[in-house]
Amino acid sequence: MTLWPKDGVEENRHPLNLTDEPMPEDGTPTRPPLYEVYMRMAEELAKRSTCARLQVGTVITDARLQNVVAIGYNGNARGFANRCDTDEPGKCGCIHSEMNALAKSPGALRDKVVFVTASPCVMCAKLMVQANVTHVFYRNRYRLPLGLDVLEAAGIPAVEYTRWKDAWRD
Repeated sequence: MTLWPKDGVEENRHPLNLTDEPMPEDGTPTRPPLYEVYMRMAEELAKRSTCARLQVGTVITDARLQNVVAIGYNGNARGFANRCDTDEPGKCGCIHSEMNALAKSPGALRDKVVFVTASPCVMCAKLMVQANVTHVFYRNRYRLPLGLDVLEAAGIPAVEYTRWKDAWRD
């Protein structure tokens, strides 16, 4: 039996996205897939970022995509000034959005799914491995894509999720 991705994104092999029914002929679902909904939530969270260089947002859900278990965006530590410590790329002092979200997510929860606006750095990818993340969806590739190598080595699929970025928008 051939399994098709409901959202039309071939790389998205998340179990809830697979069906034995092919995509409609025009290739467009009738409503935004949940993967796109959570990605847009991450984009909205990124707007709260106080990092001067790159605003990133993260949403973590359970395996069934039914519950948001944590959210995060990048910025300075709670109680610190809402700005970067320095202007030097990679050393701005901001806590990454993935780190913020993972710190808030239930440690005992298995099979977390992460939606993030930029692919993770190496350290965030390693934290995802430790936190029992099973799938990562990202909107844009980070300037240093080495975190994707970490996820691949750990067997965690990372999908660049851009197909529906402009659909269903007014």
